[in-house]
Amino acid sequence: MLARRLLTAAVLIALVLAALFLLAPRMFGAVLLAVVLAAAHEWARLVGFAGGRWLLFVGAMLLFGIVLLFGPFGFERGFPSIVVLSICGAATLFWLFVAPPWVILRWTPHSQIALAVVGWIVLTGTWLALVELQSRSPWLVLAAMAIVWIADTAAYFGGRAFGRRRLAPEVSPGKTWEGVYFGIAAVALYALLLVPFAQAWGYRGTVGAATVALWVAFAAALAAISVVGDLFESLLKRRAGVKDSGRLLPGHGGVLDRTDALLAAMPPAALAALFFLHRA
Repeated sequence: MLARRLLTAAVLIALVLAALFLLAPRMFGAVLLAVVLAAAHEWARLVGFAGGRWLLFVGAMLLFGIVLLFGPFGFERGFPSIVVLSICGAATLFWLFVAPPWVILRWTPHSQIALAVVGWIVLTGTWLALVELQSRSPWLVLAAMAIVWIADTAAYFGGRAFGRRRLAPEVSPGKTWEGVYFGIAAVALYALLLVPFAQAWGYRGTVGAATVALWVAFAAALAAISVVGDLFESLLKRRAGVKDSGRLLPGHGGVLDRTDALLAAMPPAALAALFFLHRA
């Protein structure tokens, strides 16, 4: 089991790096759209869609992605600002103001249509955010994704060593408050290490103490919101009565199982890049 997990992880890492650094933005968006369609299939399964409803949900996701990449919106080396602001903004608002109370109350809408709308916002927002960031710099994508990975890894080891208070025992029993604190602290340190690269990645302002403090706070907030993404996906799985979102990734479950925290963190990261970073 461990060998299969390690092999799958190694293959995934190689494929992600190859796609990030070897593909032009439009081709990267097309390849990533295929991954999002797999996630859309899993979301539809968790919601309970089958037959025509499944086809409508996944097909609408495919059509929307094609239109954004090849349609009249003017995709060149990234999306128009209004597209990023609208879609990533909607996703960010969901993760900030809707998902947390749902997780706290262990509640989701009974309406499949409402959950389909949520899925469309969440998946489209993440896809667009990653394509937008990659169009600016593949390194920017890695830097943003690393915030989530570092937070998750530090939370795991910090929770195992010092975890006492359960974060959400009825949603995800393994998570602790202590683990969350370790994850946020690790991300704050990581953010400080990234400060020297700010101007190379497009920041044109003065990198003073106030700027650094705001950047560290933002990175910590991304780490915190990534936890909400993880918990929300666990809530959906409990609602559906399944352990994993799918079986596409041997030893790792489904696409949503591996990207749940990224779903929440990438849209606000793309918004930050839109407002504070100039394109190279």
